[in-house]
Amino acid sequence: MTSRETDTTDMARDVQTLEKAVYEVKRVIVGQDRLVERILVGLLARGHVLLEGVPGVAKTLAVETFATVVGGSFSRVQFTPDLVPTDLIGTRIFRQGKEEFDIELGPVVANFVLADEINRAPAKVQSALLEVMAERHVSIGGRTYPMPDPFLVMATQNPIENEGVYPLPEAQRDRFLFKVVVDYPSVEEEREIVYRMGVAPPTPQQVLNPDELVRLQKIAASVFVHHALVDYVVRVIAATRNPRDVGLDDVASWIAYGASPRATLGIIAASRALALLRGRDYVVPQDVLEVIPDVLRHRLVLSYDALADEVTPEQVITRVLQTVGLPQVGVQAVPQQTRPPQQGPAPQQGPNPQQVPAPQQGPNPQQVPAPQQVPAPQQGPSPQQGPSPQQGPASQQASATDSSR
Repeated sequence: MTSRETDTTDMARDVQTLEKAVYEVKRVIVGQDRLVERILVGLLARGHVLLEGVPGVAKTLAVETFATVVGGSFSRVQFTPDLVPTDLIGTRIFRQGKEEFDIELGPVVANFVLADEINRAPAKVQSALLEVMAERHVSIGGRTYPMPDPFLVMATQNPIENEGVYPLPEAQRDRFLFKVVVDYPSVEEEREIVYRMGVAPPTPQQVLNPDELVRLQKIAASVFVHHALVDYVVRVIAATRNPRDVGLDDVASWIAYGASPRATLGIIAASRALALLRGRDYVVPQDVLEVIPDVLRHRLVLSYDALADEVTPEQVITRVLQTVGLPQVGVQAVPQQTRPPQQGPAPQQGPNPQQVPAPQQGPNPQQVPAPQQVPAPQQGPSPQQGPSPQQGPASQQASATDSSR
């Protein structure tokens, strides 16, 4: 077996493991396919995830289920207005028997940290979490303690609460790879939730372990990205900073600050992880397009004009994606490989759709659609319908002769 075949076999095994992990999560979480996929992409891309949705749409349950399936240590911190930084990162405790200070690490020192309702904590607590998310270590009493590997923070927030909340500052929002908006389930999904959770909720099984997840993270980081896609991502991010350079004069008045280079790195990392999750060792343009809204949604700072016009970040992102064109080579490569097998007898005529109807009319004119039969009657009267009018008068004369006799 060659090295390439071995790599293909290993990737197939890894993809099967990831699919099994998704299956275990979906045994508990009904619907919310996009939420489940984005959390797993965040795990593979080593990025923190911010979940925003109304209460009761399985945000916390999804995070807890993923922690069970992946394994490792898990801690949950319920953010409240009276929370202090030492409650989060830890503190020094004086031991009277030893007459010395001991370090008591906080709940943030874990593989998976759930910051529930993160926007209810004051700014000083959010700043303490900022160091942990960015530097992956905590500092207590002049000593630094690294976070375990892997280390991921998954935070939830409620968008409908206006009292007693502290909006996340731009610096902390930028630390999150994704901001996923969790919607209501459909009618069928909610009916399934009642049947599945009514008696005995299913219990997920552990599929991965921390070491296995670290290995998959390294594989995701090595997924190939074409330089044309990298250039496309850079142009999209540049368009959020200077919209007038790409002809978006109206969008320029809506954006106060564009995305930072961390957004560029996040899009590439998320695209690689999504490609691995879908069984590929290379990134296609569709991967990039799918992750861009979730990466940029919380990074764009809109102006007062946008707030007055009720413009959302999603609308700005859509305008930018419609203006900045995808690389042509990456877009045309996949359709050109799939068109010839569908056309069968005329593979050379595949790139020219105008020549496709010609070979179909020759062998079987009866199956030609009605719009394609319009030119046929114009050419038909001379060779096919010519004898018909000549035989008509002859038959009439014969009948007239018989009647005269």
